[in-house]
Amino acid sequence: MRISELEGRRVAIWGFGAEARAAYRALRRRLPELSLTLLCTPAEAVEANVWMGPVEGDAGTPGAKSGDPWLRVKTDSAEAHLAAFDVVIKSPGISMHGEAVRAASDRGIRIVGGSSLWFAENPEARTICVTGTKGKSTCTALIAHLLRAGGHRTALAGNIGMPLLDLLDAAPAPEFWAIELSSFQTRDVAASGVRPAIAVVLNIFPEHLDWHRTETQYVQDKLALVREARPHIAVLNAGDVRLAVLELDDTEVRWFGREEGWHVRGDAVFKGGLRVLGLDGLPLPGRHNAHNFCAALTVLDALGLDARALAHHAESFVPLPHRLERIGERYGIVYVNDSISTTPHASVAALEVFAGQRVAIIVGGHDRGLDWTAFANHVAAHPPLAVVTQGANGPRIHQVLKS
Repeated sequence: MRISELEGRRVAIWGFGAEARAAYRALRRRLPELSLTLLCTPAEAVEANVWMGPVEGDAGTPGAKSGDPWLRVKTDSAEAHLAAFDVVIKSPGISMHGEAVRAASDRGIRIVGGSSLWFAENPEARTICVTGTKGKSTCTALIAHLLRAGGHRTALAGNIGMPLLDLLDAAPAPEFWAIELSSFQTRDVAASGVRPAIAVVLNIFPEHLDWHRTETQYVQDKLALVREARPHIAVLNAGDVRLAVLELDDTEVRWFGREEGWHVRGDAVFKGGLRVLGLDGLPLPGRHNAHNFCAALTVLDALGLDARALAHHAESFVPLPHRLERIGERYGIVYVNDSISTTPHASVAALEVFAGQRVAIIVGGHDRGLDWTAFANHVAAHPPLAVVTQGANGPRIHQVLKS
């Protein structure tokens, strides 16, 4: 669905996080007099300072007016209002699998994401869409870094922090678009009807089960990027058991992690039988990051670029924060911020980076309904000095570890 198709329709924006705000700005640039309704919580409205029109519902604040006479804000139950609209632009954090969304879709209400609108507006863009349970931010940023080092104007956007719709009218237009997509956004690409130039899937293991409801649904949503969006080229991890058996129609598949392609062997990254770069030249710790590097180089090959010539630019890549980030040392103790690692598998990868050292690891936080047995098994086989459990799922992890 293109933005121009919203003209004359009853349109709502549901939620008011970064992507929803980008959607509002994009709609106002293209359709300045389109009647809009914002469905959000009072806290969202106050925090965003968006009292731009008459407020309906229990807002907790006076209905002050601002510069947008075409906007209404409703701060009571959003689900109760969905039936009043033809199109609802949904924030990624609102699950597509909730009863209210499913009921609205069954009634013919179009539920779309901001990413879907952007793809529909840019059918010819050379897009590189990256997803995976873990590593997608690093891989996407690394792809953009290598492309820019090669002199190519490249946008870095999506789940990594810059909503696509905030770059809707970017000028001059980027040559390439490096786009990170979470499992909340992968179906947006398929919904747009636009085929990505390249889609990358790094790995798949359980995550965000509170949003997807089941592991099976999570996998289906993740793989929608390659199964339903039908990219021209799919870059897949041969070492992932779910991806290794994947068969795609009408899509060329490029594998990383196979001996004939980009892969990690010993202490280096190889292309076939040729040693290209030692792991000590990467500013990214861990073999999992070396695999991310192989994925990025496979993308460059797929674009027709000289990946071998560009590979050494990885040495100047600045790692993203919160990912095995050394934040200081005191009394001989090194402190590492790995707070983006929210899954058992990511926590195991972190322990493997520091294998053989005296490590204390803090785990726990928001409960996504994940099974921590694999982590407990790794800890049993390779005991760290201490495991500290905390947060909402801390007690549950503690019980698994006790066994």
